Amino acid sequence: MTNSVTSPPPESHYINRIGWLRAAVLGANDGIVSTASLIAGVASAGVAPSEVLLAGTAGLVAGAMSMAAGEYVSVSSQADSEAADLAREREELRTQPEFEHQELADIYVKRGLDPQLARQVADELMAKDALAAHARDELGITPAAQSRPIQAALSSAASFTVGASLPMAAVLVSSQPMIAVNTTVASVLALGLLGALSAKTGGAPVWKAMLRVMFWGAVAMGATAAVGSLFGTTVA
Repeated sequence: MTNSVTSPPPESHYINRIGWLRAAVLGANDGIVSTASLIAGVASAGVAPSEVLLAGTAGLVAGAMSMAAGEYVSVSSQADSEAADLAREREELRTQPEFEHQELADIYVKRGLDPQLARQVADELMAKDALAAHARDELGITPAAQSRPIQAALSSAASFTVGASLPMAAVLVSSQPMIAVNTTVASVLALGLLGALSAKTGGAPVWKAMLRVMFWGAVAMGATAAVGSLFGTTVA
């Protein structure tokens, strides 16, 4: 009887999630904080619930569009830089392959390989896909971390909308005197849940992430409510 060796299951690393996770967490956090702060500030000025809801809706739409545009422009700039580096590397591989081979081997020597083994590794990798080897080991560009502007924009807009809908829901179930309080409490709790979820997804400490987003979210909403209370006027 022959013993069969089973292959281990493929590993799933947290770094593979960084592209969409960063945009999603940033969008949801901003959606909760900015919309709740806007609602708390307007409600503290004593305006009618319908006007608070209108202000919140306008903030939701404007914020989602702003997040999408900002992420797209930012990540597109990064993608352009990566594309320029890859194009230059491709040209160098075409015009001076020996220099590029030695450059790759030197990288492996610096990482601890014997010079002869480093040259052998460079031979094998460049024979398979020279550009991919240099992109990964010289430029630090990998498929998992490569910029994806459209994915980042859509993820940010969608997560902002989901985050902003939570304080909007608090407005719908609150009377005018309680809008600011209910929105703040619900939003701080939502931030804690978001912090825990993002930490769990990214493999980070849960409580540290929760307390961080809850604290700064509460500060932002409290400051905006104070401004609305101090400088707002009741609309008759």
